[in-house]
Amino acid sequence: MPKIRFHKLAAIAVLIGFAAWMATGEFSSVGSAADHQKAGQEGKATQSGADKPKTAEAEPKAAPRTVAVVTPPRKTFARAIRISGLTEADKRAVLATRVGGVIDKLPVKQGDHVKTGDLVLMLATEEKISNVDNARQLLAQRKAELDAAERLAKTGNLPKLQLDTARSNLTAAQSMLETAQAELDRNEVKAPFDGVIDRVPVELGSSVMQGGEVATILKLDPVIARGEISERDLRYIKIGDEANVRLVNDQKVTGTVRYISRDASSQTRTFRVEVAIPNGDGSIPAGMTAEITLSAEPTDAVLLPRSVVTLGDKGDLGIRAVGKDDKVAFFPIDLVDDTPTGLVLGGIPQDARIIVAGQELVKEGDLVKPVEADQATINKLISEATAGTQ
Repeated sequence: MPKIRFHKLAAIAVLIGFAAWMATGEFSSVGSAADHQKAGQEGKATQSGADKPKTAEAEPKAAPRTVAVVTPPRKTFARAIRISGLTEADKRAVLATRVGGVIDKLPVKQGDHVKTGDLVLMLATEEKISNVDNARQLLAQRKAELDAAERLAKTGNLPKLQLDTARSNLTAAQSMLETAQAELDRNEVKAPFDGVIDRVPVELGSSVMQGGEVATILKLDPVIARGEISERDLRYIKIGDEANVRLVNDQKVTGTVRYISRDASSQTRTFRVEVAIPNGDGSIPAGMTAEITLSAEPTDAVLLPRSVVTLGDKGDLGIRAVGKDDKVAFFPIDLVDDTPTGLVLGGIPQDARIIVAGQELVKEGDLVKPVEADQATINKLISEATAGTQ
């Protein structure tokens, strides 16, 4: 009989023991006890959770939040529309020659003030001046010949045909003089309007070609402040309205709206506005940065601190107020002006009790307990409103 090895006997013993343990079924309770315990805990939690609403229903409701309100004094404010812009010349012209030649006269220099028709430049034109003199003498001769022909025609000593010839010669001489004078005038460059010579890029004795630039002239009285106004504010202004302009050097001047474009920019949807500013001394140059404040028709509004303004549910700016039912309401604002002392706001009902403290902690529809703001707050609002109208 063959000998059985030890390791085979050990494997058979382990297999028999494992089969006996599976036969008992005890392995199925390894996690079940914990599961039963966990299920019991969840049941208790569910039961306690079911009891909670009953407890909450038994508790009293939270008291309404207290907010400070005020009914601010109302004033009539002039709507201010502020836009950024630049100053520019009322007129600007680049003068050029109509013919080529050599500069013979250049009586102006940069910074000179000129009147309409003043000579700015003349080209050398000796032969053209001679042509004008010859044409003038020929015209005088033709006039004398016509006078003599008319006298002879009256006495019957000259045929009518010769009289007509004399008249035709006079007309031709007049045309010749006008042509010669026009040729001479093309050699002159004159100021088209009153203004100041801003640039002279040529020198006396230099040669210029036809159409060459010889000078730039600006009209700075009035000087124009130009800006762009939004399509929303366009309805508030009209031609003739007064405007205040603050220059980048803090100089403040007053002007009048003289032009409002009726064609919006396709990129910005804004409209060009021009304000004419008296500038007799020429102290305001063109090209200076300016802030233009346009004054529109007065409107009924209130002046409030900036802290009162908040955001509504839709993201628009406004204020929160308390109605007669002590519920919070939201009113979008119409910004009339932004002053150093506060914001001038329109679009707020007459009897609105505006929340000045706690407006960020409530929302529309909330029931609140409104408390009138203290006298110091009311006095501050009154003083700000009075200062804003001065």
